[in-house]
Amino acid sequence: MDAKVTLSFNKDVIDRAKSFAEENSISLSRLTEYLYSKITSKNYKSLEELPVSDWVDFVAEGRVEYRKSQTRKELKDGFFSSKK
Repeated sequence: MDAKVTLSFNKDVIDRAKSFAEENSISLSRLTEYLYSKITSKNYKSLEELPVSDWVDFVAEGRVEYRKSQTRKELKDGFFSSKK
């Protein structure tokens, strides 16, 4: 069963990903599903271990940079310290 997901990406990345998908006779949705399937097929311990890094480099603008999310407390502390 399919489920709908709303994602936001840089327009240039989406345009290149759509071109890549079209050249490979696959929809962007199925390409995204395929990538998520690859990511979740094994027990990867970090983003650097993911097998899609070459593809991400191909469609990304510039060098890929993974950012670890801050905790809610870190975000709040950063916000209030910037107001001082």
